[in-house]
Amino acid sequence: MRIIPGITFAVCSILMLGGCNMPDRPETEILPSDTPVDHVNPYMGNISHLLVPTFPTIHLPNSMLRVYPERNDYTGDLLHGLPLVVTSHRGSSAFNLSPVNRLDSGKIRTVTDYSYDREKINPYSYSVYLDDEAIEVHYGLSHQAGMYELDFEKEGTERHLVLASRNGLMEWDGTAFSGYQQLANTTRVYIYAVPGEQPSGVQIITSGTAEEGNKAEGEHAALAATFPAKQEKLVLRYGISFIDAAQAKANMEREVAGKALGELWQSGKEAWNKALGKIEVQGDSDEDKTVFYTSLYRTYERPVCISEDGRYFSAFDGKVHEDGGRPFYTDDWIWDSYRAHHPLRILVDPKTEEDILHSFLLMAEQMDDFWMPTFPEITGDSRRMNSNHAVASFIDAYRKGLRRFNLEEAYRAAKGAITEKTLAPWSGKPAGWLDAFYKEHGYIPALYPDEKETVPEVNTFEKRQPVAVSLGTAYDQWCLAEIAKELDLKEDYRHFLGQSYNYRKLFNPETSFFHPKDKNGKFIEPFDYVFSGGLGARNYYGENNAWTYRWDVQHNIADLIALMGGREQFVQNLDSMFAQPLGTGKFRFYAQLPDQTGNVGQFTMANEPSLHIPYLYNYAGQPWKTQKRIRKLVKTWFRNDLMGVPGDEDGGGMSSFVVFSQLGFYPVTPGMPVYAIGSPFFKSAVIHLDNGKEFEVITENYAEENNYIQSAELHGKPLDKPWFSHEDIRNGGILKLVMGNRPRKTWGSDEAATPPSGEKLP
Repeated sequence: MRIIPGITFAVCSILMLGGCNMPDRPETEILPSDTPVDHVNPYMGNISHLLVPTFPTIHLPNSMLRVYPERNDYTGDLLHGLPLVVTSHRGSSAFNLSPVNRLDSGKIRTVTDYSYDREKINPYSYSVYLDDEAIEVHYGLSHQAGMYELDFEKEGTERHLVLASRNGLMEWDGTAFSGYQQLANTTRVYIYAVPGEQPSGVQIITSGTAEEGNKAEGEHAALAATFPAKQEKLVLRYGISFIDAAQAKANMEREVAGKALGELWQSGKEAWNKALGKIEVQGDSDEDKTVFYTSLYRTYERPVCISEDGRYFSAFDGKVHEDGGRPFYTDDWIWDSYRAHHPLRILVDPKTEEDILHSFLLMAEQMDDFWMPTFPEITGDSRRMNSNHAVASFIDAYRKGLRRFNLEEAYRAAKGAITEKTLAPWSGKPAGWLDAFYKEHGYIPALYPDEKETVPEVNTFEKRQPVAVSLGTAYDQWCLAEIAKELDLKEDYRHFLGQSYNYRKLFNPETSFFHPKDKNGKFIEPFDYVFSGGLGARNYYGENNAWTYRWDVQHNIADLIALMGGREQFVQNLDSMFAQPLGTGKFRFYAQLPDQTGNVGQFTMANEPSLHIPYLYNYAGQPWKTQKRIRKLVKTWFRNDLMGVPGDEDGGGMSSFVVFSQLGFYPVTPGMPVYAIGSPFFKSAVIHLDNGKEFEVITENYAEENNYIQSAELHGKPLDKPWFSHEDIRNGGILKLVMGNRPRKTWGSDEAATPPSGEKLP
């Protein structure tokens, strides 16, 4: 940590975000070194294997203000200005700050590209040296406000700060800079920024030249503030808002006005340790600990709380709302996050999870149709990907004891999204011909390679994805059935439970794959389970090929085993996935299937539909293979280095799998309150539960090579099954796993020990 002369790291009150549940600050205490946040490496995965890298994001847990250096990935040689706010995961900065020593007429850029060195990032702080300009940069932030401190080393030149909006407004009122950037769907992000010293002049930038004026509008709207050469240090404090500039000012005054940079760093570090410290892990490997806490840090990037002093702007209806004392959250890619991200938050922060689910219902109310969102973002619901998996997060939370949301309204919104909105991927249109066909026949029909698309709801790039949509909808309908069961809606329960078996309609008994059918009920032939389907296999599946979707029956694994001919054949099919070669050179394979990196055979570690697959051996009497696979997969593909994430991390969607897997268990079926046991990475892992109790996983015979469970105890009683219930966690206690370096193939192998899965038709 950089020590600033004159600053003592005394206690300062936590910077509370209006209405949001943020970690409390201790009244006295300077945090020691070697705390959880000290094990976070934001650079992990910053070089992508193929598609989108992770970003070294500076933010507080689930907070509205996020920034990261603007460059393509870690290898980027230049920084594109200094960021002021990133409004969406993977997005570029909405505003930019460019400190410079000279303003050359005719050559002034609204955003400067910097050569840089000595960059250092923590989750709560940023430092970098702009070597050509000889400017040292330090940054700290709170929930809705931030602060730059700039040290100019060149002598004899004026100092300049250029503030730019990509598309909007920037103006100077003699005291502060303010303005907005126009985002999508009527959404704007506002800024209010106060320099620590009064500038000697402010100009607008037009066509590379500084001109008189204090207000710039339109594309690349920018102002340049000039300061005298004697000013060696410049400070800029600012707030951001989605409501208006006045609220941005209030956020700044509440959170950073009068604060020194060191105070922000200290309070930021404390906030992170409060969040990350909900799980304490102990072991001999610093690398394992870094991968764990870095992955846990990633799960707090999204969704974000956008309540500001009890109000929030909703892009779902374009209005400002009172939050009624409950924070409003958005920016959640549910197709990715329902699998492990939401279940993890149920364990470590259930109150926040309840508020997030409540926010989903508010979104449904605010949109034109009362349909559950699928990809709620700052700018509204983008309706991306396929299926409507928010329903899974509601039944999962309810079954695990969460109650601060309206289950009846959740059922109505989810049912509407699944039965009234089209099932066509990447579309928010009403149901059409495809949906009527699905309701009658139980599957989405596929087109032949030379057959022209005629359905208007279908996205021209994303295609029908008929197998992925059919399987995903069957799971969603199982979730609907389970909610109907909780609400005692007997007729709906029977109907949707029957629909949840629709995956059978596409199962090919000759190959044991889910195989696309045409509208006449015939399997598409000829067919290649690796390569058929075009880019991302979207003509038939979705981002992944048939080998991944072969296992996409999370809600009824027992029936999938039966369809494949029993446990032995099921295991053989699993084994073959990991052994099956790509079938062509890597260049051709990844040119067609770019989301399917992180391969072990046809298994891909890089995409969310694969996350549950290694745990399926538990359901077929060979849990030792789950233990083997999980250890090797995590060790191989998630590492403390720049390429240490195998594919798109999706803001916590994939990292939550790592957190669970390193703890030693995983929620294979959200909506069913049980966990499949894997292979723990730590000597001890303690989850501090919200009810004040603790659940601990203790590893005996802990050693790097001891991957296999020899025996187990749960709460002091022998455990001879590879799963346990959420109730076993919620009440606290100890799971003790005795490990060895050879598999004990009989442990958890009896058919009676199989994890619960599926529900027979009444």
